[in-house]
Amino acid sequence: MYKFISLGLALALLLVLRTVPAFSAYGISIDGTLKYPKDFVRFDYTSPEAKKGGGIVLHGIGSFDKMNPFTLKGTDPLLLDQLIFEPLAQSSLDEPLAKYGLIAKDIEVAPDKLSVVFTINENARFSDNTPVTAEDVAFSLATLKSDQVYPLYAYYYHDITGSEILGRLKIRLKFAKVNRELPMIASELPVMSKDFYTKHPFGAQNSMVPPIGSGPYVVDSVNPGKSITYKRNPHYWARDLPVRNGMYNFDTIKVDYYKDPVVAVEAFKAGDFDFMMVNIAKQWARDLTGEEFDKGRIIKKIFPNENNEGMQGFVMNSRRKLFQDRRVREALGLALDFEWTNKSLFFDQYTRSSSYFNNSYLAATGLPAGKELQYLETFRKELPPEVFTSPLSPPDTNGPGALRGNLQKAQKLLAEAGWTIKDGVLQDGEGNPFRFEILLVSSEFERVLAPFASNLKKIGITADYRTIDPALYTERMQKFDFDMTVHVFGQSLSPGNEQRNYWHSEAAMANGSQNLAGVSLPVVDYLVDRIIYAENKDDLVAACKALDRVLWYQYYVIPNWYMSGYRLAYYNKFSQPSNLPKFYNYFQLLMTWWLKQ
Repeated sequence: MYKFISLGLALALLLVLRTVPAFSAYGISIDGTLKYPKDFVRFDYTSPEAKKGGGIVLHGIGSFDKMNPFTLKGTDPLLLDQLIFEPLAQSSLDEPLAKYGLIAKDIEVAPDKLSVVFTINENARFSDNTPVTAEDVAFSLATLKSDQVYPLYAYYYHDITGSEILGRLKIRLKFAKVNRELPMIASELPVMSKDFYTKHPFGAQNSMVPPIGSGPYVVDSVNPGKSITYKRNPHYWARDLPVRNGMYNFDTIKVDYYKDPVVAVEAFKAGDFDFMMVNIAKQWARDLTGEEFDKGRIIKKIFPNENNEGMQGFVMNSRRKLFQDRRVREALGLALDFEWTNKSLFFDQYTRSSSYFNNSYLAATGLPAGKELQYLETFRKELPPEVFTSPLSPPDTNGPGALRGNLQKAQKLLAEAGWTIKDGVLQDGEGNPFRFEILLVSSEFERVLAPFASNLKKIGITADYRTIDPALYTERMQKFDFDMTVHVFGQSLSPGNEQRNYWHSEAAMANGSQNLAGVSLPVVDYLVDRIIYAENKDDLVAACKALDRVLWYQYYVIPNWYMSGYRLAYYNKFSQPSNLPKFYNYFQLLMTWWLKQ
């Protein structure tokens, strides 16, 4: 989902199926059932043997220049949102359909399903020991729906129209219309201190004042742009709640920043930090080796998950004239030789993406039928025929001559779009060469793009690629100032309001949105609404599959690859629970570990 809710997957893990919940005071669920009873002690993926104490060092890439994770401009330090701020209710990581009260001890959905009332735990405190009140919740909602924050929040909370304070510890959040996901969306609201942001204006540019939150940690020290240290709050109000039992066990968590991922790997091997998630196949296969690994001092292990893997791909900015023709976008995708790349560069670690909802039941399969077909039929005249006639399948480069055949097909598509080769250079009717830039935030991706650019050169296209500073990269993405880039569209087991931010025409020109491709199509807007306002699971699945097909055959993204697990490397100093969660990101997993005594 979004940053506060652990984007990157990340992001995506707290985008669970949301609905009119069971009327349980301590939790809500899609089907009226909860795995954990009211008197549960801890989640099953935590351990009663967990011990508090000690410190760990992690790493980040780039730098940071602000201490507010919600504002658009600037870059905040890693983990600030997850360790300092808390939502009203907490998702369980081993059941995708439920949330349990955290700041809110009681959750009650109105009979007409147009509002939800939260009763705040009387013990809830911010780290300055001031109580969390309904005023803080109302302030948080109003702020996150304002123009002071990332547009993604306004899209996500779009249908929560406002709040009504019913008492010092009771608040009603009101909905624009009946939407089965809204009670769950409302429960994900991160609660901020109104008093703190009155004294320290929320929209202050690049403020380095450490924020006050109700979370398990406080900011202990900051070296701007270089490191940040979080200290476990010994007076943390929720430390004994079942949704926090056995978690957040380290006394300190320090994050050191590195400019380059290659340098970071060497620093890890030298013992400068303790734990890393590896997202580069070469690092996993070749760089993280040696005596320390052989002797077991450093452990490498793949931790499986059941997450919806979403879509990673080379995103084309269709705002650019060069990429406005669908045939051109399709042609570019034919130049990617995944099979060679996976074998030669990735050591066969990945699966080729074949959906915008990879590794989930939401991925379109076969040909459209039933309600999925019904949704699409409304726009049949506007859609490519392939949406109805061809299952989703990426270009295949297995076998001799396969890539050559793909490139020949690409040339034909480009010719139909008005591009011809002259003296080895692809040109339009006015003699302008076909040339574009791929903007990167990690130099490690350059070796992946080199063979892709080489294949494009064979059909007269020049693709330059360039790695820039992370802060500048973020700024350019927010302004859509790029031709092509690599991006991950994180998904969950129940997509919802965040789809507006990804694909809706309203987001296409809203700086800071994640509609990087510039998608602006009536059929996409319609299907996004069908997802958001789905009345049941069948409607949701049908709408997701229909959207999957439409996006796929518009070729905004050249699909990349995925793996259904986390490659984690860490020093042999940690103890772990015996049970893994199912739907999680790697940092959530780490927060259930503790240091060996």
